[in-house]
Amino acid sequence: MQTINRSFGNSNRDRDFVPKQAPVKVGDEFDATIEGVGEKGDGFTRKDGFVIFVPNVAKGDNVKVRVSKVLRKVGFGEVVGQSSGAAAPAAAPEKPADSEEF
Repeated sequence: MQTINRSFGNSNRDRDFVPKQAPVKVGDEFDATIEGVGEKGDGFTRKDGFVIFVPNVAKGDNVKVRVSKVLRKVGFGEVVGQSSGAAAPAAAPEKPADSEEF
């Protein structure tokens, strides 16, 4: 009986493949700038090239993100506060000291 080699290409390549590990793990927190918004409305940022989707943000937001789920190619996170490097939002103008609110 003849043996048929059904492999395509270089079979050693599969043996040498080492999966790239995600640069984050569940529970990690980091400061991020939201790079854009995906088609489903979630914002996204990147950590060492790894895409992390974050809901309820807008493009350009500077936020602190906590990673909640990590898959092979993407991760998901949630906003836990403002980025420590972000500029503080503009304060409301102060009212004169002699005025009172009732």
